[in-house]
Amino acid sequence: MTLTRRDLWLFWLFALLILATGLGLRDPWPADEPRFALVAKHMVESGHWLFPQRGIELYSDKPPLFMWMQASLLWLTGNLRIAFLLPSLLAALGTLWCVVDLGKRLWTPRVGIYAGWAVLLTIQFTFQAKKAQIDPMVVFWITLSCYGLLRHVWKGPDWRMWALGWAAAGLGTITKGVGVIALLMLIPAGMASLRGWPDVRVHARNPRFWLGPLAFLAACGVWLIPMLIAALGNGGDAYRAYVDDILLRQTVTRYANSWHHGQPWWYFIEVALTTWLPTLLVLPWAIPAWKHRLERRDARYAVLLGWVVLVFVFFSIPSGKRDMYILPALPMLCLALAPLLPGLLRKPNAQRLLLGFVLVFSLVALAAGIAMLTGDPKFARSFMEGRDAQVAQGLAWMFVASGGFGLGACLWFGRQRAHYALIAMLTALWVLYSLIGAPLLNDGSSSRGLMRNVGQAIGPDAQLGLVGWREQQMLMADRPTTDFGFKRESAQQFADGMRWQLQQPATRWLLVEEGDGLPACVGKSLARDMGMANGRRWWLLDAGATNPCLRRSLPH
Repeated sequence: MTLTRRDLWLFWLFALLILATGLGLRDPWPADEPRFALVAKHMVESGHWLFPQRGIELYSDKPPLFMWMQASLLWLTGNLRIAFLLPSLLAALGTLWCVVDLGKRLWTPRVGIYAGWAVLLTIQFTFQAKKAQIDPMVVFWITLSCYGLLRHVWKGPDWRMWALGWAAAGLGTITKGVGVIALLMLIPAGMASLRGWPDVRVHARNPRFWLGPLAFLAACGVWLIPMLIAALGNGGDAYRAYVDDILLRQTVTRYANSWHHGQPWWYFIEVALTTWLPTLLVLPWAIPAWKHRLERRDARYAVLLGWVVLVFVFFSIPSGKRDMYILPALPMLCLALAPLLPGLLRKPNAQRLLLGFVLVFSLVALAAGIAMLTGDPKFARSFMEGRDAQVAQGLAWMFVASGGFGLGACLWFGRQRAHYALIAMLTALWVLYSLIGAPLLNDGSSSRGLMRNVGQAIGPDAQLGLVGWREQQMLMADRPTTDFGFKRESAQQFADGMRWQLQQPATRWLLVEEGDGLPACVGKSLARDMGMANGRRWWLLDAGATNPCLRRSLPH
């Protein structure tokens, strides 16, 4: 076995260890995870897959492709804890494969391995890959699209890869509307081609150019065509509202006039400089090297870096911004970094910087763990609100172990092999979090503990209604629940909940969030305080607790 092949197998071993450890050990957590899992579960149970549904309402915030994948895996495995996380794991591994193979084709196999490590060790990538949000899947489709387009424009043509690139962009679009940004790759590629840079061509004059747009439309049509036929044909007002919301409000309107997550234009620069660590620690040496290669008219760097800049600009224009929006740019940035890494890692100052990062990270983890074991700091009290005290002790020892392992790795590998200490420390951190941290936090984060207590309180034969609810309560309930809408005003939900409860007052209970969902007329002395979950207090109401509200007229 050659040295490069051995390093490739070692990379994939670490990738599986970091990304797959903990699969099946926790339930969906907010934000977003319970929502998608609940929709997928409903698809399997009801057999209605075309229109996602949250409770009694249609869910139009996102296209259904990601939820289809979760539902398919749930149908195959019968295990929600595995099925809800498996799409993200497969997407992350697929992204790494595209990066490794593209690095090999653009440069050498060893460059591909370096690019894979750069992506895998980036904190934001691994953090998102171990969650069941939609972003890891979007990153995969965008990376696959860039993979196909680059294989075509670099020393092409390759029309099969060209069609693949456009089709992947289409599948990314019906996963999350921004999947179309992969096609921005054609702008720097076209500019480099027009300026006569060697080895890059778009081949736009060839009739087979139109295979790409056709592949994009066909991929989008997998969902769009049957959805529009069903909604505009036999669907009612709710389905037409679904079409308007998902095709206009959640895409065009959301981009042009964002209504939440407001951030300044430079927000994503801050995100990259913090959450893309430790990869961006080499940026001070990489920027002069990139400048030199661009002066030599190396189109590989022009296309990759040009696309990364366009992605940052695209997401910086609207006022609404979330940190994971720019994650699709990371794989291409790491590809542009990878050819430089062997030389950069031989620089003493780069090794010192990496070692300093490992030391600081390890000392912070160690200090946090010791503080949680020996004192009662404010951050620990706030973090542990609504959780068992044993959870805090377990997390404290996890932090201590992570910090101690990182310090030991620094001593073992020293200043000349700090990148190995970095790999060891981050691997230990993610494995310990997956095996210890996530299971400890699960009851409180997923609402499993809350809903288990609710089930015990009302008994096996009672019925449960939800008011002012979150997706995790419905998902973790030990029985079918009744809801009165999700987006409706809490007062309307409560009024309908009381009407429902009055039909069988002896066996029907309401679980209500404290705040807007709990009117002042409720007899709290007769209600059951179920404690805190996900930062909110929940009350369990029988007919006696809601009786005072009956003296008032119910809103309609």
